[in-house]
Amino acid sequence: MTIPIRRKLFLENLYLINATIIFEDSLVRQGFIHIKEEKIVSIDDMENCPHLSATDKVFDCTGKQYVIPGMIDIHVHGAAGFDFMDGKHEAFEGIAQALAKEGITSFLATTMTNPVQQINETLKNLAEYRAKSNEPGIPEMIGIHLEGPFINKEQKGAQPEDCIISPNADLFKQWQRLSGNAIKIITYSPELDEGFELLNNLKKLKVIPSMGHTNATYDEANSAIIQGVTHATHLFNGMKSFHHRDPGVVGSAILNDDVYVEIIPDGIHFHPDLLKLIVKMKTLEKVLVITDGMRATGMPDGEYDLGGQRVSVRDGKCSLISHDSLAGSILTMNNARLNLEKWLELSIHEQVLITSTNQAKRLEILSHKGSISVGKDADIVVIGQNGEVELTICRGAIAYERSGAFL
Repeated sequence: MTIPIRRKLFLENLYLINATIIFEDSLVRQGFIHIKEEKIVSIDDMENCPHLSATDKVFDCTGKQYVIPGMIDIHVHGAAGFDFMDGKHEAFEGIAQALAKEGITSFLATTMTNPVQQINETLKNLAEYRAKSNEPGIPEMIGIHLEGPFINKEQKGAQPEDCIISPNADLFKQWQRLSGNAIKIITYSPELDEGFELLNNLKKLKVIPSMGHTNATYDEANSAIIQGVTHATHLFNGMKSFHHRDPGVVGSAILNDDVYVEIIPDGIHFHPDLLKLIVKMKTLEKVLVITDGMRATGMPDGEYDLGGQRVSVRDGKCSLISHDSLAGSILTMNNARLNLEKWLELSIHEQVLITSTNQAKRLEILSHKGSISVGKDADIVVIGQNGEVELTICRGAIAYERSGAFL
C-alpha cells in the first residue's frame, strides 16, 4: 500500500484557547497558546488573549483535559503495516503519520539486526528522508536508534541470530557516515566489546551506548558503566535475568544512578508492580517510556514480519512463531501514558516527564523540545476528557485531528 505524501501548509497564526496547559512543574487552567510557523510565540491567561481574526486558525479546548508537550519515542520499529527496515520512503512516511495519532511528535527510527547490506541501505535511505522529507506537520525523525547487530546470541530475543556479529568500531563509523551522523543511540552487548574499542569510539562520536540483548554479568555490566555506558534498553527484556547471586544487567542498571532505563509499560513485557520498584530505585528522572512498536501497531491481530521472522499478534502480545519470544509490541505511546497513570497514580506532570521531557534531556534537545515554552518547537498534543489524543501539532502544523474533536 502506498501512503500519499501530504505536505502541511503553515497557517499564519494558530491558537489554542481556553486550555489547561501543562508546563514542566506548573500549569495554566484557562490559557492560550499562540503558534506561528514552527514555534510557540506566546502563552498566557485567556484574559490577555489578543483579538482573533477570521484568518486565524483557532482550536477551542473547552471540555478538553490537557494540552501537553508532544511525546517522544526513542525506540520504535514501525506501525501501520510498515517497518523502518523496509528501507523505503513510503514506509517512513506511513510510520510517521501513524505515530501522530498516538501523540508522538518526535522519534528515533529504530533498526534491528539484519544483513549488513540491508542495514547499509536502510541507514542511507533514512538519511535521505531526514534531509528531504522531514517536514513540519508530521512527527519529526530526530535521529536513529541502532538496535543490533552487535549483540549476544544468548539474549537475541526476536533479533535474527544468523545476522548477529561482533562489535566493530570501523563498521559502526561507516554506518554513522551513511546515516548522516543521525545515529543517537546504539543497543549492543558491552561484554563482547574487546577492550571497549567500540564504546570508546561511541563516546568520541557522542552516541549513547545502551546495554541491550546482552548476557553480561553484574560485574561485566558495572565495568561497562564505569567505562561510559549510560543507558539500558527495554529493562528486564533481552538481558540476563535478575538473580540474588548475580544481579546481572538489571541490577547494575537499577543501582547505578547515571544510567537511564527504557521501559515498555504494556503489562506484557513485565509485571506492572515492577514499575514501582524501578521508580523507587531509579526515580522518575531516569525512566524513559518507549513503545518498541512494530509494524502491527494499529493493525488487526494476525501474522506479521519482523526482521525477516514471522510474528504472531494476539490479544496485544507479539511473539515469534518459531519460539515463544516477545517480538516488540503494539503499545501506543498514549496508552503507555494512561497505563502509568493507572498503575502508579502519576500526576500529569510526572506522565509528561517520562514520555517527553526525559527523552529530550537524554538526547540533549531540551532547548527546543520536550516541554511547552515560548520559543520552543510547537510540538503539542491536546488530550480529551477520556485521555484520548484529540489533536497533534508537529512543529507548528497540524499532523492529526480526531474526527469531530473540534466541531
